[in-house]
Amino acid sequence: MEIGIIGLPQSGKTTIFNAATRGLAQVASYASAPNIGVAKVPDQRLDILTEIFNPKKTISAEITYVDIPASPEGLGKNQGISGEYLNMLQRSDALLLVVRAFDNPAVPHILDSIDPSRDIENLMYELTFVDLEILDRRISRISDGLKSAGGTDREILNREMQFLHTLKSELEQGTHIRDRAMSEAESRLLSGFQLLTGKPLIVVVNVDEEQLGEVSQIESELDNEVAGDKVRVAVLCGELEMDLAQMDETEDMEFRESLGIVLESGLKKMIRLSYSVLDLISFLTVGEDEVRAWPITRGTVAQKAAGKIHTDLERGFIRGEVVSYKDLRECGSLSDARKKGLLRQEGKEYVVRDGDIMHVLFNI
Repeated sequence: MEIGIIGLPQSGKTTIFNAATRGLAQVASYASAPNIGVAKVPDQRLDILTEIFNPKKTISAEITYVDIPASPEGLGKNQGISGEYLNMLQRSDALLLVVRAFDNPAVPHILDSIDPSRDIENLMYELTFVDLEILDRRISRISDGLKSAGGTDREILNREMQFLHTLKSELEQGTHIRDRAMSEAESRLLSGFQLLTGKPLIVVVNVDEEQLGEVSQIESELDNEVAGDKVRVAVLCGELEMDLAQMDETEDMEFRESLGIVLESGLKKMIRLSYSVLDLISFLTVGEDEVRAWPITRGTVAQKAAGKIHTDLERGFIRGEVVSYKDLRECGSLSDARKKGLLRQEGKEYVVRDGDIMHVLFNI
């Protein structure tokens, strides 16, 4: 899973990237290439399973964060998003939008004043403009195609045209694609468009240390402002979290206590919100070679989950041997779980649950 980080210049998006990935990317006003970092998802279940199986290696689930460089066209100035910058945004599974609430005269805001709500609105407009341009281009191509289409093809194109005009009208009125109920057919139709307002969104307000006492209040206000099923909000002190991310967990906790703050680390908060907004869970595989967590979308069936491990397992899927983490932990071994009837045989359409331990039987 890949999350693209965007924001206005001087918003601290690279600082937030470093906090989320333990990265050391240079914090500068302009970069021509993206920073790419991987965050390992903390999972205590892996620690217990490693004790049970003593594998050669233990592999955590991962989330990739991409700190996308500022658009040469001028993000936030209503000049559009295009080229490789747009391609990077479209490849992302979700977007993380950073706005600043900190005031630093040495780092002036590009709009000369601090207003997180205004910045969120401006960035949302930019994403909407991109989607409107994409829809306009497709509508234009359909219009050209209708000139020579007939019969069933004409009927299909007319239905698509009507649907896209409806989407365009809703976007112009401020309804983002992510907030719209979609039928399965509509979702399939839009999947190739990679519309930006259809992507799950995390909004992060970057504050300074003096504002830490206001975190709950700011988050509550932000929740009301940008609420949605596929939107999550957070307030982080990016500079502090970037520094703490370089410490080990014990030092991190001690430093937070010395400051009198009891806050979830920026790294853990970003991972938690990323899993939540993408509706991810983890299933597990175990053995002497490795113990591993695999992130999948909630509701994924066993055959599709097997494909996360290897495409051959999905293609030749016969069945899965499944036991819950809780049951395996209590039994202490797969053999005991089997004796107690807790290791189940599940077919292709079994919906994998968070913490399921699955061994795939396949034949190709």
